[in-house]
Amino acid sequence: MRLTTKGRFAVTAMIDLAMRQHQGPVTLAGISQRQKISLSYLEQLFGKLRRHELVESTRGPGGGYTLARSVKEVTVADIIFAVDEPIDATQCGGKINCAEEGQCMTHELWANLNKKMIEYLDSVSLAALVDEQRAREAKEAPRPVSVLREHRAALEFPTSTLQPIRVDGTRATSVS
Repeated sequence: MRLTTKGRFAVTAMIDLAMRQHQGPVTLAGISQRQKISLSYLEQLFGKLRRHELVESTRGPGGGYTLARSVKEVTVADIIFAVDEPIDATQCGGKINCAEEGQCMTHELWANLNKKMIEYLDSVSLAALVDEQRAREAKEAPRPVSVLREHRAALEFPTSTLQPIRVDGTRATSVS
């Protein structure tokens, strides 16, 4: 069993949407740009998500998508099933008679794995993924200081207290 890009992209796009919907409807073009997912692919995915009532669309200027349910009520399983992503570790697609004489020898093993995967994905809410992403972003190292921006600021405000920047991007401290 492996999750294809359809399921991965749908979950990623839903996290992006959930993180930004407080600012109003989120455009697919914005999600496409931030997540590097084809706009036409997102349109297909969001059509399915809308039909499964996970998202709502708003047309016109300022339009886009918002969640149709609370972020706590949407699970990863909901998203994956909405985009028709099969979660099946069996080779038979869950059929009871997968071998000529009945079930194959490992049918129960793979069927139980399917159940565990679905249980796990159903236990992970979109809210939990959003919280994890926000925590990850908060931990990220600060962006390097732009040397060019600092030089421009120093030229504009020659009396400023800007500190010189080393080649490695750190600020030089003055020795008194």
